[in-house]
Amino acid sequence: MEMARAHVFIRGKVQGVFFRQSMKEVAMRNGVKGWVRNRSDGKTVEAVLEGPRDAVMKVLEWARIGPPGARVEDIEVQWEEYKGEFKDFKILPTV
Repeated sequence: MEMARAHVFIRGKVQGVFFRQSMKEVAMRNGVKGWVRNRSDGKTVEAVLEGPRDAVMKVLEWARIGPPGARVEDIEVQWEEYKGEFKDFKILPTV
């Protein structure tokens, strides 16, 4: 099983629509670990996803649409070397 790590920036109407909590639920359901947080610009959510490549891809597919009320305008994915550093999926404070 190929493991993957994606550093993701999702832009649009993605704050105030339960994006982070919804992403956490989708990630956990798919066995993906990492974190998600809002950025202080008010229109970006940032996340790091680690897990089996297929599972990470499922979370990324979901992130292109997001939860009801979200309007994703752009998603930037930076593939990084898998580190296996996470035990679970967390919502981090805004930066």
